[in-house]
Amino acid sequence: MKKITLFAFAVAALSLASCKKDRTCQCTYTQTGTTNVTSHTEDITYTKIKKADAKYNCDKSTVNSTSTQTNGNVTTTTSSSYVSNCKLK
Repeated sequence: MKKITLFAFAVAALSLASCKKDRTCQCTYTQTGTTNVTSHTEDITYTKIKKADAKYNCDKSTVNSTSTQTNGNVTTTTSSSYVSNCKLK
């Protein structure tokens, strides 16, 4: 009986422990401007990390920037958007 209880406890403890291993986050970066759109993809590898922590690190972020330049009577406004879209593989 003791062996069965000990075995059940060991299995329960292992099932509750999270597995730390290498995880890959694939990010696509896109920058849009007034005349062009550029995009590239990058893989980021997290080593010996829990899945929940890797997912937290692999998130979305958006940065919008606007600049205005005045040269004499001409005012130029440029808007661009930078978006990174990341997914845990």
